[in-house]
Amino acid sequence: MLSAMRIRVDTDLCQGHGRCYALAPDVFDADDDGYCQPTHERDVAPELVEQSRRAHMNCPEDAIILIEEAS
Repeated sequence: MLSAMRIRVDTDLCQGHGRCYALAPDVFDADDDGYCQPTHERDVAPELVEQSRRAHMNCPEDAIILIEEAS
């Protein structure tokens, strides 16, 4: 059973394509330079897990890392 999900963005890989914040606007935003940044510093709310996964699966650079902790 999933107890928590966290998001990390590899800023060295992110190219600023914007798919993340287009597909998961409640989870990601753009920084001042147009690169991906998570909007939440802590665990992803359960209702945002699917958006997070969608963005992760569609990142062309694989810059979005989902860290899932099982209970």
